[in-house]
Parts: sequence; structure tokens; C-alpha cells
Amino acid sequence: MTISMGNALDGQEVTVLTNARIVLADRVISGHVSFSGETILAVEEDSEQATGQSLSGDYLIPGLVDIHTDHFEKHVFPRAHVRWDPFRAALAHDAQIIGSGITTVLDSLCVGATLKNPERREILAPMIDALETAQSGGMLRAEHLVHLRCEITDTDATKLMEDNIGRDIVRMVSVMEHLPGRRQSKNVDAYIERRMAETGHSRAQAERDTQELLNFSDDISAKVRPAVVALAHEHKLPLLSHDDTEPEHIDEALDEGILVSEFPCTLEAARKAKAHGMLTVGGAPNVLRGGSQSGNVAVADLLTEGLVDILASDYVPRSMLDCAFKVGLDDAFAATLTDAIGMVTKTPAAVAGLSDRGEISAGKRADLLQVGLQDGHPFVKQAWRRGQRVL
Repeated sequence: MTISMGNALDGQEVTVLTNARIVLADRVISGHVSFSGETILAVEEDSEQATGQSLSGDYLIPGLVDIHTDHFEKHVFPRAHVRWDPFRAALAHDAQIIGSGITTVLDSLCVGATLKNPERREILAPMIDALETAQSGGMLRAEHLVHLRCEITDTDATKLMEDNIGRDIVRMVSVMEHLPGRRQSKNVDAYIERRMAETGHSRAQAERDTQELLNFSDDISAKVRPAVVALAHEHKLPLLSHDDTEPEHIDEALDEGILVSEFPCTLEAARKAKAHGMLTVGGAPNVLRGGSQSGNVAVADLLTEGLVDILASDYVPRSMLDCAFKVGLDDAFAATLTDAIGMVTKTPAAVAGLSDRGEISAGKRADLLQVGLQDGHPFVKQAWRRGQRVL
């Protein structure tokens, strides 16, 4: 049975992938997919007689779309106090991204600094430069876009946003606040203990330093956050609220016209976001670890209540593929495989405004993965982006 059909472009070779378990947006079928140039032409079911490249019954899924990974920075700083050339780091990062099955990545680059990472102010522009240069030179196998995640507690953040938000590669913005006692880091005592260990200060001194930091940061964030939100709206970019923890965080985001809650830290925040029509992003590593590395809500609990729309790799690129198959095939989760694959393909693509990809359908971009399973572990055998094999 033919599900959908398009026309090959004149003079371009048609590629046919046969004998595949094809994960569509609403079901899984056995059949074949044909594409020419960048574009999927047809998806056909029950096609044992089709000629082409057999996938031997493996899964054929859309290329993954990751709207939040911090991993590029890990290649710029492969060890503490060792800074690697951003261009070479971009090439190494890309190899890991495409090896994880991610054909479109929004590299999440920090705008502004924290006490622990003051160097982030000076590496932002060079990292974007490196991505632009490597991509324009055809050196990257995945498509790299930029997600600017803004630390609203840094006085320099607004200027950094103004300097970089107009670049074509920038496609998404989020607002975040990494402070003791706020959002992700609710445990102030744990922060104070870490400061005592790092500085050798007494508890009283560490407590005074922490309170001074909070008072100072509140004054900054009251100015930076609205400026960042206005810039995102001005440039018509998707805007996300990061680490929502209290119901009031959802109220604030809604008042600002934010439609996505990224990594909500509590059930209460996720429930309120969902009740008000917001989409939510969960971290794939959280699912695979069995809980949050910072003591916040387990994403598995959010999935159980149907509170997750998108899964992002966060800090482990490979986690998206593992998580999607775990959620989709494990009876412990209510989601089907099509649901789970949609969380790492179609829905993140839609949020990023990339309507040309994220599902296997005629007319969509031929970003595809052949995925095998070994002892329940998915692995990428082949990958295509824009119809060209890249892995």
C-alpha cells in the first residue's frame, strides 16, 4: 500500500531503503522509503518485492533533533584550565553529535558567566564563529544551530545577547538563573558547604558571601531578564524558561509569552505548565540514570503523568537515542515507540521552527537513521542528512 508519493527531481538518483521497520509519526510499519536529493519521495508499506538497499528489518527513524546540549563547551575545555581551539573543538563535537544519531543540534551556549565559569563571556563569540566557519565549509556532518541560554544574573549578558542574537545560526533563546536556593539549586546549605571547601572560609563568612551574591544578583536579574525576553521576541525566536521549580515560575513565563518550560524541576511546575498549554522538555540522562543528578524531580515520574513533550540530551548526546527506545519499548512507560521517537524528532523540530524535518513523510527532508538493536541497546548503523549519507 502506498502511503505517500512525490516526484524525483530531474537527473537526480533515487535511493530506496527496503525491508525496514519504519517509525512514522503515528505508527510503525514494515516497508520501504525512497528519496531523491534532499527530499523523501515515498513511504510504502508491505513492499517485499521492492528493490533497493535492504535494512534487514532494522528500524528506520527520522534523524534526531536536539534542542539543548551543553557538550560543545566540554570540547573547548577538555580538562579544567585547558582551553582547546574552538574550531577543532567544533569538529570533535560534531563527530560525537552525528555518532549519537543527532542530525540537527541546537548547541546550547551560555550567554553570561557564573562564579565557577567566568570564561564563558569571552568564549561565546569564538564558539559561534567556529560553528559558522566549519558549517559553511561543509566540514560538519550534522546541522548545527545555536540556542543562546542566558544567565540573567550577569551584567554582561544583555550586551552579549545584543552582539550575537542577530546571527542567522542563532535559532532559540532560554532564560536561566543558576543561584543557590533558586530553581535547580534549592539546597542552600549544600552550596555553602561547597564554598567553605573551595575557599577555606568559615561558615559565617560563606553565609555572608552567599547572601551578598543573592542580593546583588536580584538587582541584576530584574533588569537582564526583561531585556533578554524583549530581544527574543524582537527577533521572533522561540523562548524557553529554564529550570522552573515553583508554580510562580510558570506564571512569570506565561506573562512573558514563553511557551516552553525547559527541564522543570518539580512535578508542581510541570503540571502547571501542562495545564496552561506549555510544552515541557525533559533531560534524557535523567531517565537513564533513574533520577536527577541535582536531586530534582525524576523525568520518569513526569513521563508517567504525560508531562513530557520533548527529550533533550542536556549533557550526554548519546542519551537521546537510548532514552527514546527505552521509553518507547519498556512497559514501565506508557508511551509507544512512535510517541517516544516523536519526543526526539518531530516535536523538538516544530518548537525550533524547523517544519521541514522530524518525521518520515513525503516532502520532508531526508534526515534518516538506520537503527539496530543489540540486547535492547539501539545503535546507529547508517545516517543520512539532506539525503546524503553522513555515517
